Parts: sequence; C-alpha cells; structure tokens
Amino acid sequence: MEAPDPANVRIITTLGHVDHGKTTLMDALLAANNIISHRMAGKLRFLDSREDEQERGITMESSAVSLKFQVKGRPDEERSPKTYIVNMIDTPGHVDFSSEVSTASRLCDGALVLVDVVEGVCTQTIAVLRQAWEDNLRPILVINKMDRLITELKLVPIEAYQHLSRLIEQVNAVMGSFFASELMEDDLRWREERDRRLAEKKNQLADEAEASANDTDDFKEKDDEDIYFAPERGNVVFASAIDGWGFRVGNFAQLYSAKLGFKEANLRRVLWGDFYLDPKTKKVISHKHLRGRALKPLFVQFVLENIWAVYDAVVMNPNTEKVAKIVTALNLKILPRDLRSKDSRQLLSTIFTQWLSLSTCIIQATIDVVPSPPVAQAIRIPKMLYPNIFDKSVQPKNKLEQDLFTSNFAPDAVVVAYVSKMFAVAAKELPENKKRAVTADELCQRVRDVKETRDNSTSVSEIPDPPRAGPESPPSTAPRETSDVSESEIILGFARLYSGTIHTGSTIYCVLPKYNASLPPNHAHNVAHLIPAKVEGLYVMMGRELIPVDSVRAGNTFAIRGLGGKVYRNATLCAPQSIGVPEGTDPIQIQDSLINIGGVTRTVSPIVRVALEPAVPSDMPKLVAGLKLLAQADPCVETFQQQTGEHVILTAGELHLERCLKDLRERFARVEIQASKPIVPFRETAVKAQDMAPSKTPNAARGTIKSASTQNLVTFSIRSAPVPDVILQFLLHNLTTLRALQQDGHTDKNTPGSSIDIVSESELVGVQDDVLHTPSVRADQFWNALEEKCNEAGGEWVNISDKIWSFGPRHAGSCILIDYRKDTTTLSLRRRLSRNHPVQPTNTSDNNVDFTGYVETGFQLAMFQGPLCAEPVEGMAYFVESIDIDTDGVQKEIVQNRLSQVTGSVISAVRDACRNGLLDWSPRLMLAIYSCDIQASTDVLGKVYGVVAKRRGRIVAEEMKEGTTFFTVSALLPVVESFGFADDIRKRTSGAASPQLIFSGYELLDQDPFWIPTTEEELEDLGEKADRDNIAKGYMDSVRERKGMFVDRKIVQFAEKQRTLKR
Repeated sequence: MEAPDPANVRIITTLGHVDHGKTTLMDALLAANNIISHRMAGKLRFLDSREDEQERGITMESSAVSLKFQVKGRPDEERSPKTYIVNMIDTPGHVDFSSEVSTASRLCDGALVLVDVVEGVCTQTIAVLRQAWEDNLRPILVINKMDRLITELKLVPIEAYQHLSRLIEQVNAVMGSFFASELMEDDLRWREERDRRLAEKKNQLADEAEASANDTDDFKEKDDEDIYFAPERGNVVFASAIDGWGFRVGNFAQLYSAKLGFKEANLRRVLWGDFYLDPKTKKVISHKHLRGRALKPLFVQFVLENIWAVYDAVVMNPNTEKVAKIVTALNLKILPRDLRSKDSRQLLSTIFTQWLSLSTCIIQATIDVVPSPPVAQAIRIPKMLYPNIFDKSVQPKNKLEQDLFTSNFAPDAVVVAYVSKMFAVAAKELPENKKRAVTADELCQRVRDVKETRDNSTSVSEIPDPPRAGPESPPSTAPRETSDVSESEIILGFARLYSGTIHTGSTIYCVLPKYNASLPPNHAHNVAHLIPAKVEGLYVMMGRELIPVDSVRAGNTFAIRGLGGKVYRNATLCAPQSIGVPEGTDPIQIQDSLINIGGVTRTVSPIVRVALEPAVPSDMPKLVAGLKLLAQADPCVETFQQQTGEHVILTAGELHLERCLKDLRERFARVEIQASKPIVPFRETAVKAQDMAPSKTPNAARGTIKSASTQNLVTFSIRSAPVPDVILQFLLHNLTTLRALQQDGHTDKNTPGSSIDIVSESELVGVQDDVLHTPSVRADQFWNALEEKCNEAGGEWVNISDKIWSFGPRHAGSCILIDYRKDTTTLSLRRRLSRNHPVQPTNTSDNNVDFTGYVETGFQLAMFQGPLCAEPVEGMAYFVESIDIDTDGVQKEIVQNRLSQVTGSVISAVRDACRNGLLDWSPRLMLAIYSCDIQASTDVLGKVYGVVAKRRGRIVAEEMKEGTTFFTVSALLPVVESFGFADDIRKRTSGAASPQLIFSGYELLDQDPFWIPTTEEELEDLGEKADRDNIAKGYMDSVRERKGMFVDRKIVQFAEKQRTLKR
C-alpha cells in the first residue's frame, strides 16, 4: 500500500450502545472496498473475527481496518478524484468491554456515534459520547435502523420527523451537559491562575487594585456552536446499515436544487427544520408564515416520503409496477432478474445501494467533518501533553512538539508512536508463517519440473536413491515446525504514529506510563521505565488479516511486533529520527526526543473475581504463563496471586469473565481450568439501631473498648462510632484526592519507614473494588473542606480535622482513627503532610518506647479485615481516648530481648478492640450493587419485574420512550445475585429484553446478621427457630466458609420436626 498524502488520511472509530449496528455499518464500508460481497454485507459481520463473537452476535474486541476510497471533488472544486485512506476501528458496545473503547478512541481523530432510532440514547451512548468528548474527537452522529420506523413502529413520515427531532435534541442535551461542566472547570482554573498571578504582582506593585488594573488577561469563554449535531451542518447521517443506505441533508439538497431552482447551500440550510414550501409562490417559508395551512416540512415532503414510498412498494405492500416506476424515475440500473426477485429485502438493498449508498455517504461525511492528522494533532496533542491547559492555541516549545503538532513524517522528524493496548495473535496467523498462495506461473513451472524429473528417471535408471530422499526430507520436519509455531501466541502492539516514519529493523525506546519526563533518563526512577526494543515487524491491520509493511508514516494506525515482555499495556515509542536509535547511544543524548503521552483512562473497574486452578496440578506453570499473556492481551483484566496462594483473575463482568476463561483454555494456557464461584466483594459497617444489646463496657459510652497487651504493659481505651453521613459521602467522593495527598507526602519524605505506603492503581482496584468518583475538591483544599463537613456534622466532630491520626483501610478509605487523648500532643495527619517532614520512627533504643505506630497498624489491619467476614470496613471512626505504658515493665522486656512480643501483642489487641468496637453497635453488611438498565417492550415488562424481584433487586425508575412501545427500566441489583441474570432475563422474555450492568458502588443491607427473635411479637410471628432466613447471615456465612473461617451452623436443624425419609 503506497504512502498517501497525510492530508488525505482519516482515522475514525465507531462508538455506540450494544446492538446499535456498528459492525453492520463496517460491513457496508468493507463491501464498498470489495473486501466482502455486497450481498453478504450486514450478515457476515466480517470484523467479528472470534467464534464467540459470531455466536453471540456482539463485538468483544476492537478491530482495525484500513480502507482506500477514490472520491471526486465538489463541482466548484477540481473534479479529478482524490485517493483517501480511512483507518477505521470498530469497537464493542457492551459495558463489559468499554476499556476497548477507551484504547481505540485515544488513537483516533473522529468518531461515528451510532444511535438506534427506536431505542434512542442509552447508557453506553452517553458513556461513549463522554469518551469522545474527553479525547477531543470530532463526532458524526449516525442515526441507524431508520427502517424500524417504517416496518416496526409503522410511523407516517411526519411522525418520524418529529421522532428524529426529539432524538437529535436528546443527543445535543448530552453534549451540552459536557460543555457546561467543562466550562465551569475552565472558569475555576482561570480564576485560580489569575489569583496566583495577582499574588505575585502584589509583591512587586503597590497594592492589589494596581495589580488588578495591570492584569490584562480576560477569561475567554468558549463557544459551544460547533459541539452540537445539526443535519444542515453535515454531521448527522440518517441510515439503515442492514439495508445498505444512508444520507445526509446535503445529498437531497444537491438532488433538488436544480429542480426547485434554489442554490444548493441555501437549500441545505432549510431542508431540516420547520421550513415549508409555499405551493403558490414556490418559496420556502418558516412556521411563522403558515397562517394555519397544513403544510409538510421540507424534510418530510422531499426526503422521508420518497424513502417511505420505496419501502411501501417493495416490502410493506409489494407492487412490481410501482417498483419499476421508482427505478425508472431514479435512473437506476437494476437487472430484470433482481426486479423479479422474491427476496424483497435483497431488492430493497439493491435499490438503495445505488440510490443512497451508505458507504459513499459515510466516507464523504468523514472527509468533510473529521480533520486530517496534521490538523487534528494540532488540536489534540496539546491537550494530551498539557491536560490542565484551557487555551486553544498552544505554540510548540521545541522540535519534538513541532513535529507532533504538524504530524511531520520527514526522515529527520522525531518518531513518536503511542501503543494504546497489546493484543495476542496466534503465530500461525502471522503473514510470514502463512502458506503463500501459489501463482499460475509457479504452478506451470512445477508441472514442467515434474515432467523433466519423470523423463530423467525413465532414461537414467542408475540414479541412486539418496537424492530422492533429499526433497522428501523437509516435509517430514515441516509439520513439526509448524505445530511448534502454531502453539505459540505472539503479542503485538496496537498503535498510531504521531510523527516521523518508523521502519522494520530499527531500534526504538519504549517510554512506559510511569516515566517522568521532568527527570533525566538515567535517573533511578526512570531507568526501569525506559526500555530499548527492536521493531521486528510492522503490519497494516485488515480486521482478522495482517499485511506486512516495511515502514509506516505519521498519521496511520498499525500493529507492531517486538514489544512482548517489554510493554505491559500501553507505552509511547520514541526515536530521534526514522532510522531509529543508533547502536550504543546513551539515553541522555536523545533526551529531547523522549516524551510520555500518558496512560489510557479506564472507565470501568473490574469487579468480578474468580480463583483459578488447573485440573491437573502439574499444569500450574502453564496456567501462570497463560495468565501473564492474558493480562497483557486484555486491557481490562487484572491477574494476581493472593496471600493464600490462589491465582485470581478480575474481570469487568460475567460476559468478560466467560471470554477470559475461554481464551485461557483455548489460546494462552491450553490446559483444562477449574474456576471457583465468583468472589464478590462486601463491605462491613455498623449503624445505631433501636434495640441494640447492652454496651460491652459498663459505665462507658457505647463502642468503648478497654484492652491491654500481654502482661498489661500497654493499656488503652478506644471508642468506636459510625461516621456521620455528610463526612462519609465527602470521603467516598474524594478517595483519589486523599490517595494523591498521601503519595505526595510520601514522595517528598522519601522515608522507607513511613507509615504511608504507595499502592499501584491495579492494586487499588484489585483490593479495594471502589468506585473512584470524580473528586469534588483538589488536594490543597481537602483539609479545609473536611473541616467544614466536620463542623456541619456538629457535636464531638467540631474541629476534629486536626486530630485525625490516620485513614483506613490502606491509609486511604472512609474509616478514621482519631487521637482523642488529653494532656498530650495530638498525632495529626494534616500537620504531618503539610510540614512534609518524616514521621518519627518508633524508637526502641531510648527509655521511652513509642507505641503509636503499632496502634495505627492494628487499626489498619482491623479496617482491612472486619469482624463479620474479614471484608474491608467502611464508615467507622475510632477515638483513641488513652494509651498508658508501664515503662518499667517495657524496660524489663527490652533487657530480655522480648520487645517484639510486646509490640505484636499491641497490634493484635488494637485490632481486636477495633473489631469488638464495631460489634458493640448494630453491625451491617454492605452489598456491591450493579445499576441495571433494561429496554423492554410492554408485553414482557411484567416478566422483567419478576426476574429483578427474584434476585433481590429493586426498580428505581421506568420511562416510556416517546412514540414507541418500549420502556427503559432502571434497577439496582446486588452483584452477588447477578450471575446468570442476563441469561435468565433473556429466557423469560424470549430474547426481547437485554440488560446492561454497571458497577455503581455499595449499598447498606439493613439487616443485622446476628439477629434472632426476642420480643413476644417476633416469637409469635416467627417462632423460636426463626424459620425465615436471615439474608445477611447467609451472605456472611458463605464468605466465611469460602475463607475457611468458623461458621456457626447447626448440622441438624429442627430435629423435633417430623421427617419422612425417602425409600
């Protein structure tokens, strides 16, 4: 494939909700490139290359394809055709695979956002629109499945027009909400920057008024004019991918401008909207001049009625004479046998493909709306490099940025490529390992060689046997070689080249996401994140096929081989020029060519975890190697080994888990695997209930626990209490800010003995299973905002922020340890972090041993594994009221070298005290919850409600889509009850309803796991045995049983009841 002019390249992706027609649309474009048959377009789903994708009918992995189109210029421009290369990436719509959407959109400049005209704006539609907004993509709205308005809903054209208007308004409302939130953020950032500048000037100038007068920088408010979808602007396509047609308003404006005597540009502006054609004056009028006349809008009269007429004549009320008239009127060339065809959908597709070709419309819209790489990168790259900048025009600061902003592909341009994900390909699927197709000339040559050999063998019978064995020997070894090759999986990088030209065989540097560009390459932090690699192969991706190429120019997507074992998930590839990094070059010499574009933001955190083991224990090494490959090849999966030795895999949902297990069994590990039942996270907390048991410590406030270490050397008193809701919500929404504060304090201190540990993002997601909300405050405002919330809570919480000792679990959670001791200097985390001085290590050499560090460790352990079922605790506060140390006794232990036993017993005692403090209140479990969106028609609505209720879910909202018989049902469903939910709901509704499950956090199960009937009413209602199951206890016991903890369960229940034994 020859290298095109970068101005004639486009890189786009398809985005949309599941089953809104993305892969079907891609089929139409592939058919236009003669990759697949036009008859098979929409049925083949060429880019769904996996077997399970074809079986389920949904896309699970993003696929890329490069297409070439010849496009004629406009009438007013040069008419000679131009060759355009369109790199397209088809993405999944299912929420379980939304990480594939994130990785694809990072590489593209534009997006085709598909919306089903009947289902409208769904949950994933909003999610992908937000992704396109964040990645600064230029979107094109494709309103798909227009045929459903005619065949299913049976709307008349005027009703369809009103339905389409409402749909475009809904999508624009979503875009408007993104714009409004970004405008507020930009305004806040500008004000903060201005305040900082004024503070600096105040030191130089006389007073603040003079400083303000001299500040000339005004806030430049962004314009929202170009963010909305409007058919007259050409960024809305009306389509039916299954029937192969699509159009923009401009297509019909071009068609009717000559007939009606209007200029094309003028007609394009009025063809959509409340504009009408006055039949008397033949002029276009607005709705103000209707004067009560029942005229149809231009869009209905000239566009929709024509399409409705074709459907009516071909599908709804078949009429061959009408079809023949339509074909003649439209001047289409259709064979008589096609017109006589009994397959009405095929005839419909044939007519529309010639009249309103979908591929032509999509490609023309892409060329008109989506900018070329040089133009797009000048807008997108500054936002990638400087995320907090709010100025539209950013000037390049050096040659590297100059090359990036202009997509420079000259030989001396800096090579910068971004690998957004890694993917695995079977070695036998690589082009170099495939059998090459034999040409006709080669076949003729083979026949001649065979004839010559036969003639020679008959004429010269003395030819010895060994030479004959020579040609036959390679076939005997070849099968073994190919079997070895076929068994291995090759890891390739899915990348886009932003500048320069990359060649096969050249050496490049892989800059990993944690590389810090402000430090030199040989700095201790950067050495591990800068790895040289040799480019072993470059490929153009064509769906399931890979085409090898020697070089790739800037502005193209490609697959790269040679990064396996070096790049884990994503990286930036850098080289000073197209020949690569010269051998023996020190990274310091090319520091100006190194840049870190950053990681891909993950929108869905994995929540479903499963423990794996091989069926045959000796296959464990294969399973471990397979898990490593899987973790590299799938951007959303997490794999790790628990402390118990179990190998655990975390996935985004049930469907994602099924795909991962299939890949492990068939591709990566190639062994039979046994998977445990899904391990679902819970949270533990306590509430103030009406009828709680008496407090464990008499004559003290509830939750007070007094305890001591061995030999009573350290005695302490800790009081527990639930955190007020206002403080709890604030902490949950600002977990990321809290973690950033802790990490900054840790990096500034550089003390290995500090009590604050840095946890990587994968560990945080893997262990915490939290929903990371967008923070409501920044790090420098955190403590002031927390103080306001504490004062709002009132009571003992007033002015408590300076006494906060630590947060938990893992130093960044919603549990608080508070130093409430009198007559001593409080241990304030706020002061420790603000002063940035190291925490004083526990001193064991002096006479006074400091046990505060061990108290905090005990608190962290108790919060990480609560008393109910060793799950993390949420929303509990612990007030340390006293710590008394027997100094003489401690000194004796030090002399006898037994201090470690004392410190260990302090940690255990504090841990047990914190757990008992929680149990002194009314303990509760918190369930992980899915928010569930289901689209169902009225006839199956009752069955949907039944399935949700059976699984202890609850309906939150139901909304009827205007103009349709569909309801959108929103429900909340416990994750622990969700397994098999999708299959169950499909079976009960005969496939008419399909749910989308998104993890939305934790919700309190308001039931005490230890509750037993005690009052007369309860005993009368339930009896002494409490025949009704305690749901919370059931969940708690199942988790305890899985973890090998003691379960209080009777072997024989209700022994006095009569039992009839089966014979």
